[in-house]
Amino acid sequence: MLSPKRTKFRKPHRGNLKGIATKGNTITFGEYGLQSLDAAWITSRQIEAGRRVISRTAKRGGKIYIRIFPQKSICARPAETRMGSGKGSPDYWVAVVKPGRILYEIKGVPDNIAQTALELASAKMPVRTRILKLE
Repeated sequence: MLSPKRTKFRKPHRGNLKGIATKGNTITFGEYGLQSLDAAWITSRQIEAGRRVISRTAKRGGKIYIRIFPQKSICARPAETRMGSGKGSPDYWVAVVKPGRILYEIKGVPDNIAQTALELASAKMPVRTRILKLE
């Protein structure tokens, strides 16, 4: 799973998911891209599941670019604990994704394989997505 080597703060605030993506919203590296249409937290497990299905469908040909990285730790308290006694320990890592953000890019494979791979990856994501082609 993806996670940062080190962070400035161990337990960040929750933040908000308002607005649209201003960075990472255009296809830069590949020929096809998977773009988010909703705002959500995407966990490192979901990112890895999408990467696996793309590389499996592309038969390990071409090049895959993962354009998101989980930098925010989500803290959780143990089950059946009483209120108080502070914030829980970091449990898992998420990437904050806003509408318009490109999640994956792929190049070097035929059109129909790229479309299929990105459709399968979109099924692993907790957001609505669309497939973009570089014009």
